[in-house]
Amino acid sequence: MQDLHDLALILDVGVPLVVIETHEERRALELVTRLAITRDWAVFTWSATAGLRREPPDPDQPHPTGTRKPDGVLAHIQDNPLAGLYVLFDFHPYLADAPLNVRLLREIAQQALPRPLHLMLVGPRCELPEELHHLSARFTLRLPDVEALERLVREEAQAWAAANRGARVRSDRRNLERIIRNLRGLTEQDARRLVRTAIWDDGALTEDDLPKLNKAKFELLNLSGAVHFEFETAPLADLGGLERLKAWLAERQDAFLGRGASAGLPPPRGVLLLGVQGSGKSLAARAIAGIWGVPLLRLDMGTLYNKYYGESERNLRAALALAENMAPCVLWIDEIEKGLATGGDDGGTSRRMLGTLLTWLAERTAPVFLAATANDIQQLPPELMRKGRMDEIFFVDLPETSAREAIFVIHLRKRQLDPGRFDRAALARLSEGFSGAEIEQAVVSACYGAAAAGRPAGQADVERELDRTRPLSVVMAESVQALRAWARDRTVAAD
Repeated sequence: MQDLHDLALILDVGVPLVVIETHEERRALELVTRLAITRDWAVFTWSATAGLRREPPDPDQPHPTGTRKPDGVLAHIQDNPLAGLYVLFDFHPYLADAPLNVRLLREIAQQALPRPLHLMLVGPRCELPEELHHLSARFTLRLPDVEALERLVREEAQAWAAANRGARVRSDRRNLERIIRNLRGLTEQDARRLVRTAIWDDGALTEDDLPKLNKAKFELLNLSGAVHFEFETAPLADLGGLERLKAWLAERQDAFLGRGASAGLPPPRGVLLLGVQGSGKSLAARAIAGIWGVPLLRLDMGTLYNKYYGESERNLRAALALAENMAPCVLWIDEIEKGLATGGDDGGTSRRMLGTLLTWLAERTAPVFLAATANDIQQLPPELMRKGRMDEIFFVDLPETSAREAIFVIHLRKRQLDPGRFDRAALARLSEGFSGAEIEQAVVSACYGAAAAGRPAGQADVERELDRTRPLSVVMAESVQALRAWARDRTVAAD
C-alpha cells in the first residue's frame, strides 16, 4: 500500500512531527495503527473530549488523568516519554496564540530518546507556527483510485442486496464505469456516501444518477463562488449545425475519457469558440459536456478579482484546483476576453492572471477540457491562443440555410409544435442573416402572439415575427462583417 510506504519513509528519516490534513480520521488512524504493528510501536490518541488514550485500550493500564487540556497532554508526554506514535486530533486551534503549547511541542520533538517518539496532528486543517516548520512534515492520504472506487461501489451494492432479500442493484458496465470515473477526486468516505445515496434511492445506478452525483460532488469540493456547477448540459440534439465541431469532438472523446484505441493518446486540452453574438457559442460549450457525458463547470472570471495584491491569482488557482478535483470535466469560461484583456490600467493584475492561467494550461495533467468563448478575439493576448494551450480556434458563424432549418426544428419541438406542419425551407430562406438566438426568439414571439389569440402558433405567425426582426447582422453590419472577414483565414469554421 503506497500510503503505508510513504508514511513509513517520513518517520524513518526521523521527522518528529507529522501533519495529516484530512476529514477521514478513522482512515488516518487505521493507517497509523497498521504502521505501528509492523514496527512494534505503541499508538496513543488524544482528543479534547477523551484525553489521552492507548489504542487499543489496555485494561492493565488506566488512562492518565489531567490530559484533556492541550498543555496537560503535552506535559504528560514530556514527563512520560513512552516511545510510539501519538495521534492528536484537532490540535491546531490550541497552537494559535499559545506560546506554551508551541514550546512544549518543540521540546518533545527535540528530546533524545532511545526509541522513536512521533507526534501526529490530524485534522481537516492545520497551520503550524513558524517555530515548528523545520521539525515537521506534511503527509496527505491518497485519494482512492479506480480499482478502489469500483470495490467500494460493489461493497455498497452487496450491502443493499443483503438488506433487500438478495435483490440485485440495476446497472450496466457502461454506466458503472461513468459513475466510478466521476467519483474520482473524492475521499473514500465521501465517495461511499454518494454511492450509497444513489443506490438506496431506487436500487439502481443508471445514467439518471450522474447529474445528481456530480452536483453533490461539486458541493462537497466547492469552497468559493467563482466556479458554478451547471446542472443542465446541452444534448447533441440541441445543437443545430456546427457539424465540423461535432466531428472534432467525436474524434477526441475516447482520448479525453481514456478509453478505446485512443486511450494512449494525449487528451485534448481545449478550444476557443469565437463568433457573432447569439450564434451558439455558449450552447456549443454546454454541448461538449453533454456529448462527452462529463460535468460542466462555469468559471466566472469577474468574481476572481480582488483589490489586494496576489489575491486574484490565488482565487484563480483555487478555482482551477477545484476543476482538477472534478475531473474529468469541461471548464467553461464565457466571454474570456472580459477577464483577461491586458490593455487596461489595473496594476498588472490582468497580466498576472494571464500568467497563472497559461501556467496551468501548460502543466495540468488532470483531464479538464477548457471551453472558452469570445466575442472579440482582438482583446485577447496572443500567448493564450498558440497551439499546445488551445487545441483549436473555431469560428461559430451565422448559420447556413440547412443549419437554420435544423434550428427551427429544434425550437419548434421545444414548444410542442410539430415541425411537419411548417414549411421549414421557407422559414430558413426568410431568416437569412439570423443567428440561432434570433431564430429562437422569433419562434417564442410567435408562440406568445398565437397564445394570446387562443390558438397554437403556425407558419404565418413565425413568418410575421421574422419580418419584424432586424437581426444583428443588419443592425451592426459593419462590425459583424469585419469579424467574419478577420476569422475567414485565421480560424477553423465550426460548421
